[in-house]
Amino acid sequence: MRFKLQLEVNKRAFGNRLPINYQYEQSAAIYRILARADKDYATWLHENGYRMESGKTFKFFSFSRFDVERYKILREEGRMLILSDTVEWQISFLPEKSTQSFIQGVFMDQVFEIGDRKSVVQFIVRNVEVMPPPEFAEEMTFRTLSPMCLKLRQGGRKVDYLSPTDVSAPYILFKGLIEKYSLFFETECPFYAEDCCLEVLNQPKSVLVKIKADTSQETCVRGFMCRIRISAPLELMKLMYEAGAGSLSSMGFGFLEVEK
Repeated sequence: MRFKLQLEVNKRAFGNRLPINYQYEQSAAIYRILARADKDYATWLHENGYRMESGKTFKFFSFSRFDVERYKILREEGRMLILSDTVEWQISFLPEKSTQSFIQGVFMDQVFEIGDRKSVVQFIVRNVEVMPPPEFAEEMTFRTLSPMCLKLRQGGRKVDYLSPTDVSAPYILFKGLIEKYSLFFETECPFYAEDCCLEVLNQPKSVLVKIKADTSQETCVRGFMCRIRISAPLELMKLMYEAGAGSLSSMGFGFLEVEK
């Protein structure tokens, strides 16, 4: 289920300078808000998610970047100056507990901060709207509202972040989607990566995202903003729309919007 949050920018609190890299802080804010209403649920989501026999876990939520109508980029400072009084934020939850009343009750009127050691912006949730699902088909066109991350581990700890145009990208994308299906529905997925097709419709834009910026745990993840056409069974199409495309969806990667 997908929600659109209307956020008031409380510039009086800490100002309006938002770090350009703020995806990790968005994810942390979601955990904190859930914890205020249901600490056990937030702890489970953070520590366990859905666990496969291999030990790999999935957390079935995803979210977009902030949709800011008016802003200014301060590149030398690595900041975004928010000029609008409000911003929009889309969040999608797949776990069974994430019903409409639960999420609306949890998020409505919440106050949270996004930022780092240099600057922070405070937001107030003024409205939580349920977004109607699109009309799903076995072929659909999407654009990314947050970078899509396609990870390929090359032995040991080395990880390559693939462009959607890479020859291995379709297999990585759909293999991960099939794993999510099996885990969420607790049954073997009846579909195969060969049943699906990925077509990239424009030149992907590479985006390097810092996780835990300016700390000793800082890491960088590369994702890509692009338009894509997907052919896949309806069940996988719905799952990808709700839970995100590619890796690290719960860190704000691979959030898709349907193009008509």
